[in-house]
Amino acid sequence: MTVDDTGSGQGTPPGPDGAPRPAESAYPENDASGAGDDSPAPDEKPDEPDLGVDDGGLDDLDGEGKNPLALRLEQLILGADRRYTPFQAARSAGVSMELASRFWRAMGFPDIGQAKALTEADVLALRRLAGLVEAGLLSEAMAVQVARSTGQTTARLAEWQIDSFLEGLTEPPEPGMTRTEVTYPLVELLLPELEEFLVYVWRRQLAAATGRVVQAADDEEMVDRRLAVGFADLVGFTRLTRRMEEEELGELVEAFETTAADLVAAHGGRLIKTLGDEVLYAADDAGTAAEIALRLIETMANDETMPELRVGIAFGTVTTRMGDVFGTTVNLASRLTSIAPRDAVLVDGALAEELVRTGDAPASETEAAALAEKAEKEGEEPPGYRFALQPMWQRPVRGLGIVEPWLLARRG
Repeated sequence: MTVDDTGSGQGTPPGPDGAPRPAESAYPENDASGAGDDSPAPDEKPDEPDLGVDDGGLDDLDGEGKNPLALRLEQLILGADRRYTPFQAARSAGVSMELASRFWRAMGFPDIGQAKALTEADVLALRRLAGLVEAGLLSEAMAVQVARSTGQTTARLAEWQIDSFLEGLTEPPEPGMTRTEVTYPLVELLLPELEEFLVYVWRRQLAAATGRVVQAADDEEMVDRRLAVGFADLVGFTRLTRRMEEEELGELVEAFETTAADLVAAHGGRLIKTLGDEVLYAADDAGTAAEIALRLIETMANDETMPELRVGIAFGTVTTRMGDVFGTTVNLASRLTSIAPRDAVLVDGALAEELVRTGDAPASETEAAALAEKAEKEGEEPPGYRFALQPMWQRPVRGLGIVEPWLLARRG
């Protein structure tokens, strides 16, 4: 619900029927309730520029003529009635229309002109973000970034819950009942539980992320960190899309993403994002990233319904922004994935060196054999390497020059 300032001295905008709106409706009293009549003098104008009017394709933003159940559901979920136009909400929150517009657009809501579609919660959210800026805890740019990252993440979650979760639960329990009749009591029961669970998971994730960051060796590493980054890609996915029904394809993608997410989390990595036929993950150390890659290959190979998989991993400095990762290391991992053999893992030289340094892999099989023979003669346990590395032919990689990939395998 991005805001739009049409109260900038251009005249009061007309109502839905074309008739002029009462002048006082655009200028509520500047308090939390927005009640009262505090109409400006004839020569008084808001101090913000006109941002234009774009309803983003939304209809009936004032709620007139809207499905009564839809309005009841909206009120149930939002916890309040529609009460404010965007200009009224910004004025009640004590922020400029320009800043209010930036916040709402960052959260992913479309422009709504001057429809009375906002609630007390919208005013409170504006106040909170603006208050963090005024207190010096966040810069204005950072506050907008907070709004954007939160909006993007929760938008995907909400879409999934409606498309998949609620769709399956709203099957009419009795003949003659409609899905619509089941929806309201179901949402009423689930809403507080899902809200509590969302806050719990967010706190858990925040604690884990904070713990990782504060363990960084220095201030620079807290922002640009050395990570192992891996891409896992389904082979021949484009061909599959031509042969499979949409529902089958959706089930395959969901199964792949679910399996990958579970394996990454179980072995200490972090799933950065899923791209349908590809997942991107990161790990703090090379050994964890390598173990995840081989587990993915092994698990998918044992599932006859899954296509073959290929994985590429690189190790190095990575820039993290809004939960995503960027930089040459990420690009290299992506390129390695594109040239990896089917059901195989390719890693870059930096990750291979890190595995050797930590004792997870030998520098060469000749060295491993020599160390094992020496340990046997001395009655000691041979080194317990987890992985084997095989150098591959050097080759040019688009945008990154010549690279020497290594084929990663499990020893024994």
